[in-house]
Amino acid sequence: MSEKGPINVRRKEVMPQVREEVQRYRSDLIESIRAGENILQLPGLEIRLAKAFGFCDGVQRAIEIAYAACHVMKGKRIWLIGEIIHNPEVNARLEALGLLHLPWNIDGEGYEHLGAQDVVIIPAFGVSVKLRRLLEERGVQLVDSTCGNVIKVWQRVRSYARRGITSIIHGKSHHEESMATASHSRGEDGKGRFLIIYSEEDARTVANYITHGGDRETFLTHFAGCYSPGFDPDADLLEIGMANQTTMLKGETTRFQQMLRDAVQQRDGSTERFHAFDTICGATQDRQQALLDLLEEKLDCVFIIGGYNSSNTSHLAQIAARQLPTYFVRDSACLPGLLHVRGFNINTRTEEDIPLQDVARDFSRTWRIGLTAGASCPANIIEGVILRLAELRGAMSEGILLHR
Repeated sequence: MSEKGPINVRRKEVMPQVREEVQRYRSDLIESIRAGENILQLPGLEIRLAKAFGFCDGVQRAIEIAYAACHVMKGKRIWLIGEIIHNPEVNARLEALGLLHLPWNIDGEGYEHLGAQDVVIIPAFGVSVKLRRLLEERGVQLVDSTCGNVIKVWQRVRSYARRGITSIIHGKSHHEESMATASHSRGEDGKGRFLIIYSEEDARTVANYITHGGDRETFLTHFAGCYSPGFDPDADLLEIGMANQTTMLKGETTRFQQMLRDAVQQRDGSTERFHAFDTICGATQDRQQALLDLLEEKLDCVFIIGGYNSSNTSHLAQIAARQLPTYFVRDSACLPGLLHVRGFNINTRTEEDIPLQDVARDFSRTWRIGLTAGASCPANIIEGVILRLAELRGAMSEGILLHR
């Protein structure tokens, strides 16, 4: 029988078992290093962890919801839209539990066969308004793991729409979260406007148009696929409100906001028609600041661990790469030896062999590594990378066994 509204699957009768099952993502080694001022000192190897890294509360909650759904709704067809989070191991584990997959794109195959007998899990990034309505019309049993920080952004852009303010969304136009936020910025009547910007060039283009005007068609061509239907920069940039994909770089968002605020001030003589609200999630901010603090220490390089399609993890790699050799790896399998890593190139967006610095093979001195991980990366994956680094440096000694 179909239930109205999302189903609460985090029930007291299943949560003890769920929490036991998700213990697989913990690491006694990581907890030990945290307790030791986030430093692991081994012969020839020093690893310094950022003060904040790995799973955030929203990710932990989403995973628990997915596991709980498999218990509470056992025997039913349980579908997951896209990925619960952007981490390959977590998603593979859920698939092994029997979860079926639906595309995040509403035009993808599978939705036409859904009915009241089906259970559908909404991922942490949320879904578009149109897809949510379709699921409700199909009468499916919904299990919603949308992150609370994402919902706060939706509330903000819906308020802009009610007031006739165009939402300027700092995010990646093809990321699930940004697309969902854009759909909510249309408001209840579907008439709200939005524009998604990603780069400094995008922000500058908008600022120049606000201040000086320009060629409408050139502007629309530049932002093709990133604005609401019928978007008119001459009319829709008169009053704007900023919002963000929650995992963007805080420094970039702040800079872009200032550029657009200054543009409105220059055009109008005031900032009354500019609105902003910080919608970068606290966990993202904490991890970015913790990495910046880590980079103040004496390090040879930085390892970033997480899924390659994780936005918040990619931004950590961007921050680190500005100062030190940086290796963005998915797991320990990306470390075949001390010549290179199999890592993610954030510029080309491809996985490739990336040479390790010479100090990795210089056993006459200590290799000092800074290490952090995205909010969707479990501690057991981080442990695996640390153990592999220790193994490659010949530091798998009693010392690391004591930490475990």
